Amino acid sequence: MNTYMVTLFIFGAIVLLTAWLPLALRHMPLSLPICCVVIGMLLTWTPLAPFPRINPLDSRELTEHLTEFVVIVALMGAGLKIDRPLGWRRWAMTWRLLGIAMPISIGMIALLGWGVLGLGAASALLLGAALAPTDPVLAGDIQVGPPQTGEEDDIRFALTSEAGLNDGLSFPFVMAAIAVTSQGSNDHGWIAHWFAFDVVWRLTAGIALGWVTGRILGYLTFKVPRSSRIAKTGDGLAALGFTCLSYGATELIHGYGFVAVFVTALTLRSVERQSSFHGELHDFGEQIERLLMMVVLVGFGSALAEGSLISHVDWRVVTVAVLTLAIVRPAAGWISPIGGQQPRAEKLIVSIFGIRGLGSIYYLAYASGRASFNGIEVIWATVFLIILFSVIVHGVAVTPVMRWIDRERGTDSLRPTTMDSQQTENQADA
Repeated sequence: MNTYMVTLFIFGAIVLLTAWLPLALRHMPLSLPICCVVIGMLLTWTPLAPFPRINPLDSRELTEHLTEFVVIVALMGAGLKIDRPLGWRRWAMTWRLLGIAMPISIGMIALLGWGVLGLGAASALLLGAALAPTDPVLAGDIQVGPPQTGEEDDIRFALTSEAGLNDGLSFPFVMAAIAVTSQGSNDHGWIAHWFAFDVVWRLTAGIALGWVTGRILGYLTFKVPRSSRIAKTGDGLAALGFTCLSYGATELIHGYGFVAVFVTALTLRSVERQSSFHGELHDFGEQIERLLMMVVLVGFGSALAEGSLISHVDWRVVTVAVLTLAIVRPAAGWISPIGGQQPRAEKLIVSIFGIRGLGSIYYLAYASGRASFNGIEVIWATVFLIILFSVIVHGVAVTPVMRWIDRERGTDSLRPTTMDSQQTENQADA
């Protein structure tokens, strides 16, 4: 069998499914991530496909960079499609989720890791930091719509903006876990350096350089003489350039690139909110994000089918996984908006749909390459099981739940996608 040709055939099928499945699944209680995971498992189990058996512990660096790239593309997309200007009151729900729900989640998951899994302090903290953020990639089905479409209700906005910021904001806790395992839990000399560098400097650098980059790119895109504007090209490929430029520049000065990319996207929107070029940037970024997501999730399914990580799953891991998804996130999300004016149904949906995903894998791969953690196999197995549960439960529930809440509010529950719009245009042309 010609391995190269079979690989091309499989890749072509994945690309085609990337374009078609979102449309086919719109009316079904299924999601694209579920299909990707199943495809990866089937490709690994079938003897006919030359698909490699993937174990992220044996290919840590590849896992780190693949998940890193798909996350930053998703962060740029999330920032570009938020129409709501940044503000303390306008973003009140977001600040509550970041300042209350995320720290509570980190602490509760760390306690589960210590008390149920028997992990040490550093490993338990790593588990909590990796699992606390809402994933910007897998949360796509419950995020706001494309720019300037008006599809930005409070639920979708809260989950989109939370996913855009909490990946970067959980990084200091990952760095704390690395410091603890490197220095020892009884040596507290690392705290001052961690706070000054990993918290103050890296967050400040990420926010500041993200803003500066967004202003410069916004000027080049919308404000220079019309004939020289990047927007004049109408080429959404620029979104990928914006993403890599912002992330790379920030990481070079040891800032948090995840924060910078999202801030860059928000700043770019603020320079000129009404330009149709934002739609071009968003549409291209969404296509790249879906393709990367499919590739990574097919690999995720393959890693599950390979069996090395799943062999570490026992009743303790299952218990932590269930409690994390059924108790920790819902409780933390429910507590965070206390005192706000959100209806109970909306608070409940925001609390439950804190989807865990590829950012958690990135954090584990990143930390595993920089320090040695006790029980790392158990940590990986727990994170993989939680992501699998999250993909299945949230993927099945998101469509009917959002249809229900949209009907309650008297809005259209079947939001038109870019694909639908293009199909309508083609029919009109015909």
